[in-house]
Amino acid sequence: MTHRITGQPEHYRTSSWLLLSFIIIKMIFQFAVLSPCYELHRDEYLHLDMANHLAAGYLSVPPLTAFNSLLVQWLGNNFFWVKFFPALYGALTMALIWKMVEKLNGGWFAQVLAASVFLCSGFSRMNILYQPNSFDILAWTALFWCLMQYLQTGENKWLLWMGVVTGIGILNKYNIIFLVIGMAGALGLSAHRKVYKNKYLYTGMGIALVIIAPNIIWQLQHGMPVLHHMKELSENQLVHVSRISFLGDQLLFFMGGAFIVVAAVIGLIFSPGFRPYRVIIGVYALTILLFTYLRAKSYYAAGLYPVLLAFGSVYWEQIFTHDWTRYLRLLWLALIVVPFALLVNVIFPVMKPAQISEKAGKFKKLGLLRWEDGQDHSLPQDFADMLGWRELADMAWQTWQRVPEADRPYTLLICDNYGEAGALNYYNKGRNIPLANAMNADYVFWFHEMDTIRYIVKIGTKPEAEYMKMIGHMEQTGIMKDTLSREYQSGAGAWLMSDLSPDLPAVLKMALREKQNVYQGR
Repeated sequence: MTHRITGQPEHYRTSSWLLLSFIIIKMIFQFAVLSPCYELHRDEYLHLDMANHLAAGYLSVPPLTAFNSLLVQWLGNNFFWVKFFPALYGALTMALIWKMVEKLNGGWFAQVLAASVFLCSGFSRMNILYQPNSFDILAWTALFWCLMQYLQTGENKWLLWMGVVTGIGILNKYNIIFLVIGMAGALGLSAHRKVYKNKYLYTGMGIALVIIAPNIIWQLQHGMPVLHHMKELSENQLVHVSRISFLGDQLLFFMGGAFIVVAAVIGLIFSPGFRPYRVIIGVYALTILLFTYLRAKSYYAAGLYPVLLAFGSVYWEQIFTHDWTRYLRLLWLALIVVPFALLVNVIFPVMKPAQISEKAGKFKKLGLLRWEDGQDHSLPQDFADMLGWRELADMAWQTWQRVPEADRPYTLLICDNYGEAGALNYYNKGRNIPLANAMNADYVFWFHEMDTIRYIVKIGTKPEAEYMKMIGHMEQTGIMKDTLSREYQSGAGAWLMSDLSPDLPAVLKMALREKQNVYQGR
């Protein structure tokens, strides 16, 4: 059964105005749920700092984020532009879903239904953070769009576009490779396996390889640090992931709108109108099985769902179009919007940190207080990662000013982790203070090596015992006051060290080489 109302100028005008309205609502909403009590997230500081170290690759992410960060820097590097791009990528994803519904001959209700589920789901949560995830979901959706076009038209140009999208997607986040594996497997097991005899498929693969070639070369030159990053991620974070929880989270991600995902699966299996696209169920199944086996984080699979929202919404519209059932449309929209509205205060950083701490029970019931270490804490991890950074940057600046002018060229500014280093470089930009260093994450390749060190300004915890014997004088110059920040819980503060051993630079260089060798698999 196909509900055809396309081709009518009035429908297109209504659809266009509705889409524009949803895009405006989406962009406004993404800023409205950000309380001024919070700063940027620790990962955002690292991603923004990449603009100061442009390269064809990085330890933590591929290079596209760095060039996005350069654009943010050109635009002023302020809070608005940092948050603008993930919101924009979310809005573009929603627009693609809208067009998918249109391609499936869905009406305005199906489009509104799909956009409402997208807006009132975990996607909006992901779209508040300047991370590769928002563009990753957009890339997955674009790849599905190209697949749908090819399945419907058989035009070879869509195989070439799939190569372009895959290449750009990989330059943003390697996660899309799992979708490519699932897509390749599903096509091979379906009646569409004849595509493997099509030279345009391999031309598309070649295009993807050309796009990602600079990153491949960088990885090879640096000993494939991505493998170390994946190993570290698996050992320190993914080991705590429950496979059952991963599968359960897939529907919880959509709250009241989960029925649309279920409708998509049913529709793709049973609806004659969806028969040309039935392979998408195989893509979904194989990719989910792969993620489940690897103990992936729940959001890794988020890119699978925009296309399902399109199919599910069209199928639901077809069911509730005739007779009295069309009067239930408001009920379905309410089922999507109301639960989400009730949970906005716990899903997004709207409430003040102290208020969240006081209502920890509600957050704990929803599993929002569990961090990547598998333990419950006072705040959701992402919220705790948005506190205390400006305070640390100010402490570093105040400590730096205590260093004698003549000794500043021989002073090392070092932090315990990438969040601290990135935050210092973000907030202290424009001040007469050098870039911060860290023997952590991408900073091991950016570390400013020095042959002579007279002073050290350290942000973080007290130096380890092996370094203490090389420090003649040490003074703690700052103590964090934000007790709910993650850095406070780790004991971060500011330290000024002097009367240093002349052997210290060589010892630091040796430690740095060891870190670099580990990341490079040597």
